Amino acid sequence: MKYKFCPICGRKLKKVICGDEGVVPFCPHDTYYYFDTPNPCIMVAVIKDDEILLLKQSYIYKDSKVLISGYIGIDEKAEDTVYREVLEETSIEIEDINFLGTDFIEGKEILMLTYSAKYKAGTIKPSKEVEEAGWFKISEALEELGENEIGKRVLKKAIDREPAL
Repeated sequence: MKYKFCPICGRKLKKVICGDEGVVPFCPHDTYYYFDTPNPCIMVAVIKDDEILLLKQSYIYKDSKVLISGYIGIDEKAEDTVYREVLEETSIEIEDINFLGTDFIEGKEILMLTYSAKYKAGTIKPSKEVEEAGWFKISEALEELGENEIGKRVLKKAIDREPAL
């Protein structure tokens, strides 16, 4: 979130130098600094043997598949979000989640916490926000991800963690 107005008094914020933090939005009335904050999200590469779970969500990419992702809720741990989003979007269960690192989506206020996970149980039943979901050979997944550069980076990290793939 980029702060332009004070959430307390509603006045327009001024840009001031805040020590070694650089220029930060500041409310002189409430004497409070408002550091711009990204929206935290998760993205997870779900792996089953030599396959990866990919989704089609045209509102994200018209011609490319995506990995499961979602916003972290208030009072929710990122790991809990991973389990919740996979279950909500596909009805399957996962296990053995591993943190892969952080990433960002260029031009958006999103901090992406990336994970890999192993399929545990269930049959894929896509949610209403998912047009289709299915297992793809990992060797073909990079092509399926197309323009989805962050998905490709996450997949490559997941493959690096699992040398047998």
